Amino acid sequence: MTRLIFKQHCKMDFYKKWLLLFLLLPTLVWGQKQESQVGDTARYKSLIPEEKQGLLKNMSMIANMNFAFRNEFQDGEYKASYFKNEQFRLEIRGMVHEKVYFRFRDRYTRAQTSESLDNLSRSTDLAYIRVDATKKFSFSAGKMCADWGAFEFDYNPIDIYEYSDIIEYADNFLSGAGASYMVNKKHQFTLQVLDSRTKTFDELYANQPQFVEAKAPLAGVLNWRGSLLGGKLKTIWSYSLFTEAQNAYMNYLALGTELTLGKLVIAYDYKISGEQLDRTGIVSNTVPDSLYAYALTNTLYIGHWAHIHYRISTKINLSFFGMLDLAKWQDDRMDQYGSSNNIRTAWGFIPTFEYYPWKDLNLRFFANYVGRVYNYSDAAEDRLGAKDYTTGRFCVGFVTPLGIF
Repeated sequence: MTRLIFKQHCKMDFYKKWLLLFLLLPTLVWGQKQESQVGDTARYKSLIPEEKQGLLKNMSMIANMNFAFRNEFQDGEYKASYFKNEQFRLEIRGMVHEKVYFRFRDRYTRAQTSESLDNLSRSTDLAYIRVDATKKFSFSAGKMCADWGAFEFDYNPIDIYEYSDIIEYADNFLSGAGASYMVNKKHQFTLQVLDSRTKTFDELYANQPQFVEAKAPLAGVLNWRGSLLGGKLKTIWSYSLFTEAQNAYMNYLALGTELTLGKLVIAYDYKISGEQLDRTGIVSNTVPDSLYAYALTNTLYIGHWAHIHYRISTKINLSFFGMLDLAKWQDDRMDQYGSSNNIRTAWGFIPTFEYYPWKDLNLRFFANYVGRVYNYSDAAEDRLGAKDYTTGRFCVGFVTPLGIF
C-alpha cells in the first residue's frame, strides 16, 4: 500500500514538471526573441558614427526664443491683442578641429528667400567658419555680423524688445571675411571686408538716376572692443565705410560704452550714419513719390540709445531702454524752411520687469511696455504731408537661449 502511494506521488510530480515547463515555454521563447532583437540592433550603424560622436562635446545647438502676448495701441487707441513669435533663431556652433570653429544661425521668423547678391537666404544670420591661426590672431569667412560696434547690436537679438532706427533698417548680416587680433585680455581689434549689401543696386535704390552702380560694392569695418577700470568700463567702438555706388558712400560711426556699478549696469550708444544715398530709407519713405520717386541723396541719421538695468536679486531684474533717433535730409529743396533739414524725431521707451525662476537655466519671463513717439518737423508736415503719431504695446512673454545640447 505504501509502495502504491509512493508511485502515485512520483507520477504526480512528473506531470507537474511537464505542466510547469509547458507554461514557461512561451516566456522562454519570448526571452530568446528579445535577445535576438537586441543583437540585431547592435549590428546597425549609429546615425552619428562612433568615431565622430566625440565631436558633440565641442558643439552646441541653441533655440533662441522670444515669445509674447501683444496688446497694441496707436495714438492712444486700443487696436489688437494676439500671440506672436517675436524671435526664433536656431543656432548650431562648435569646433570641428582644434583651430577651426563654425557657427550657423537661421531666423525662422523671416521669409526664406535667397538674396540676389550673396545667394543666401535673408533669414540666415550667420554661416561662417573661424580659423584660430594663433592664440591672438584669427580670421573668419562666410556670412557674419557686420561688427558695427555699440552694445545694442552686440546683444543677442532675443534680448532686444525693439531696435532703434539705424539698426532696425540696416543690413546687419553680410557675407565677407574678417580678421581679429587680441592684444591682451582687455583689448581686441577686428577688421572686416564685406559685401555692402545683399540685394542688387536697382533692387535697393530703384534705378536712382544720379548714380551708377559700383563694380565692387564692398564695405570696410574697423572695430575696437576694450575693457578698462578692471572691467567696470567696457567699449565697443567702430567705424564703417560702405560703397553704395560709384562715388557714393555711407560713413557710419558707432560708439558704445558700458559702465558696471555693482548690480547697476548702464550702457549708452551714440550712432551717426551719413549716407550719400539713403541706405536707411526712413527719409525716402517719408518723401512722396510725386516729389521724388527714387532713393534720396544726402541723408543723415543720428541715434542715441541707452539701457539701464538693476538686478535686485538672482530672480528679479528691472530694466529700461531709451531711444532718440533723428532723421535729416540735407537737401537744397528744403532750404526755404531755414534750418529745417530735420525730417523726423523718434522717441522710444521700454520699461521692463523680468523674472528668472531658475538659477541653472537662462529663461526669463517678462512684462513690458514698448512706447514710440514719432514727431515730424514743420517742413515735413507742410511739404511732405507727414503726420505725427504714437504707437505702444504691452507685452507678457518669455525669452530664452534654450540649450538643446
